[in-house]
Amino acid sequence: MSGRLVLGGAPLGQPGDVGPRLRAAMASADVLACEDTRRLHRLATDLEVTLTGRVVTFHESVERARLPGLLDALSSGATVLLLTDAGMPSVSDPGYTLVRAAIDAGIEVTSVPGPSAVTTALAVSGLPVDRFCFEGFLPRKGGERRSRFAGLAGERRTMVFFESPHRLADALTDAAAVLGDDRPAAVCRELTKTYEEIRRGGLAELAAWAAEGVRGEITLVVAGASAEPVELTAAELAAEVAAEEAAGAPRKDAIRAVVTRTGLPRRTVYDAVVAAKASSAAAAPQA
Repeated sequence: MSGRLVLGGAPLGQPGDVGPRLRAAMASADVLACEDTRRLHRLATDLEVTLTGRVVTFHESVERARLPGLLDALSSGATVLLLTDAGMPSVSDPGYTLVRAAIDAGIEVTSVPGPSAVTTALAVSGLPVDRFCFEGFLPRKGGERRSRFAGLAGERRTMVFFESPHRLADALTDAAAVLGDDRPAAVCRELTKTYEEIRRGGLAELAAWAAEGVRGEITLVVAGASAEPVELTAAELAAEVAAEEAAGAPRKDAIRAVVTRTGLPRRTVYDAVVAAKASSAAAAPQA
């Protein structure tokens, strides 16, 4: 006999968003695996739920170590409820390794659907939601972050990212440099909580706002690329490539980023760079 692994959607901020099914699952689970036991007990108190099962931590630093014990419990017929601090487990939170291991072991995996910062931010962003992609957390280092944005410059779908508050201003600045100052975006802060705030505008405008300091949980939504190629002069194209190089990108990568962002042929961008270089050399004083 094998048990069941249940993924529970935890509230983003408001305990009232929890439905009766999750309350029942919390009360009846044999094992409750969670990121932070204090948050779990606080949630149980808010929901007036008595936990009768064994509570174990399941966060990034112990995820691998906890797998054998949880799989043993599941194989013995236990129901294991997995909860993260907010939203759905395994969506940029612990859970994927346990889900994959349970599936491989032939154990039933199901869920009690609940809140998700991804879809909540999309819904309130005011940006197109018919097609979107979730990109998780952005790289911490500036160069890697700009490379990620360069790779997404031609993405037509609305994009959703998670970001920490102390890196938000830098992330928005990098996004503006690669995707364009006026690319529409929305910063969704503290979703469903007391100080919920939704800021909408161009990337450069949002970067200036974030530079003053931002707190709380952040979900960033960025509009996808326009289907129409951007119209720029040769001098403007060369300046775009120069800006990419100034940010640390090699010439080849800088040209690729501008090609992706503008939708123009590579030859057009390359010729603009060559023309600008020749013009600069001609204008330089002769020795």
